[in-house]
Amino acid sequence: MSDKHDRHAVIRDIVTARTVASQEELRRQLATRGWDVTQSTLSRDLRELRLARIPDSQGRARYAFPESGNSSGAKAEALARLERMLPELLTGVEGVQVLVVARTMKSGAQPVAEVLDQLEWPDVAGTIAGDDTVLIICRSEEGRERVLRKLGAYIRG
Repeated sequence: MSDKHDRHAVIRDIVTARTVASQEELRRQLATRGWDVTQSTLSRDLRELRLARIPDSQGRARYAFPESGNSSGAKAEALARLERMLPELLTGVEGVQVLVVARTMKSGAQPVAEVLDQLEWPDVAGTIAGDDTVLIICRSEEGRERVLRKLGAYIRG
């Protein structure tokens, strides 16, 4: 096993065993297990492991592994995740020209944007996520209206 592979295994163990809210907290946990890593190395590891910061039941952020993989049913899994997440995370949507601004609870934007990207809706060119806001770039104003209707259904749901 390579150092990187071993380090990734330790990161998986830590994140699975306990709630980790920040890279610094994870870096300290790694140090207690003998892994002295830089912030840039840890950021790269998190990206490679596809760890994401998601909100817990109290709205605090924590690292977790994505639920869906790259199987043939990935879009169906992504839609199921979206349907479970949006009523809890989405607080409002509004459209301007070809843009949709989706407001979420604190730390909710990243997981919402990730699932929207996985769904590959034809009306969506891409997303940009902050902490509690997702900017959804649509291909047309008509597409924006369809996206607003889809997302609005989750708020009213």
